[in-house]
Amino acid sequence: MRPITPAVLCPLAIAAASFLGGCTVYQAPPPQRVYVQPAPAPVYVQPVPAYVEPAPQPVVSIYVEPPILQPAPILVGWAPPPMLVETVAPLPFAGAVWVGGYWVWEGDWVWAAGRWAPPPQPNYAWVHPYYENRDGAVVFITGHWSPPGVVFVPPPLGLHLTLVTPSFGVSVGLRPIGPAGVFVPAPPGSRLGLIVPAPIGTPPAVVTSAAPVVNVGMRIQNNTRITNTTNVTTINNITNVTIVAPASATANGKAFESAVPAQAHLAAALPAVVHMTAPTPVSAKPIPAFAAGRPPVALPPAQLVRTATVGQATGPQQRPAPLPAVPTTAPTPSPATSTGPTPSPNSVGANQRAAAVTAPAQPIPVVRTHAPSPPQSASASPAPSNPSQGSKAQVPSAPQPKVAAASREEMRARAEAERAAKAVHVQGATKEQEKKKRDEAEKEHQEKR
Repeated sequence: MRPITPAVLCPLAIAAASFLGGCTVYQAPPPQRVYVQPAPAPVYVQPVPAYVEPAPQPVVSIYVEPPILQPAPILVGWAPPPMLVETVAPLPFAGAVWVGGYWVWEGDWVWAAGRWAPPPQPNYAWVHPYYENRDGAVVFITGHWSPPGVVFVPPPLGLHLTLVTPSFGVSVGLRPIGPAGVFVPAPPGSRLGLIVPAPIGTPPAVVTSAAPVVNVGMRIQNNTRITNTTNVTTINNITNVTIVAPASATANGKAFESAVPAQAHLAAALPAVVHMTAPTPVSAKPIPAFAAGRPPVALPPAQLVRTATVGQATGPQQRPAPLPAVPTTAPTPSPATSTGPTPSPNSVGANQRAAAVTAPAQPIPVVRTHAPSPPQSASASPAPSNPSQGSKAQVPSAPQPKVAAASREEMRARAEAERAAKAVHVQGATKEQEKKKRDEAEKEHQEKR
């Protein structure tokens, strides 16, 4: 017989107690399953490197002889550096065009210094350089002159180009960082490799006054368009452009938006945020524009670029030599030379010529003698302010007080008459100069419009 153990008695006792007492035993419900969402996996965010303004690099600065007609495009393997800042000289003569102030290819990206130049032929127009980001390389067409009626044609997409070979010892730079299409170099002080999308025909100098950028996001768009329609053609003139950049693109972390004149010389003259001053070329002789297959030309040595932000001292800047000033103590020109043309428009400005004409005449000294002098000898007395007069001195004679007094009065009257006549002539010459200056200013204003 199987022995009765506590394990057997306990269930029997519980069942008997339940039957005899008429109560039930409560059993706890099974535990519910609770779904706990797992914690998200940590996402690694790559920190954005702090912007460090590029150190000044040596730059080769040259004058370029622009070609006539549109040259063939070339393909460069890396982007041009950020723009540089130039000092725009005053307009030297009517009809001059601001040429240069951009990066040009000469076995490396070198700086084509800005200058005023006359068109090679009447009615020739200046075409700004062309930069395009195509498949990570730069399609480049240098600035050139265009005959009347000739329109710029961008390189077709199906055109096959071969990368140009850089000069010996040139280090390869960064590929263009930004969207594909037409662009201009980034503003001064920007991160190397960045480009700014822009419409075709935008002068690179429009970004001179823009804030430096460290990321992609700055762009240029046309702002004002004036349409002149004739019987033959329709001409669209872009008067200014708008530069827009979000806060994530600029070096100071602030959004940027500014309207800039589309004229290259006006845009280059605006104050810059970062002064990366372009060095002045050491040689005034222009270098021919680069052409595929042409042997390399000898370039001048590189020069260091001065860099300073707004509010910092920029040090001595290289500025063009000022026009020669006309001294205020110079002798008044004679009637034969005061109204005649000047030898060169660059030698003396219009304001300086007017100042030379309107300078007050020096008083004619009175020669004191003791004897009556003939009429012709009085007009030949020395006068430093009037070179047209003679330089012979009159020999004094025996003392005759009464006659000498009369002679002094006569010479004083002659001097007063000469001064009056000279004042009338100077006043007439001044009016002619003022009228000529007004006509030139009005003509220049009409040409700009």
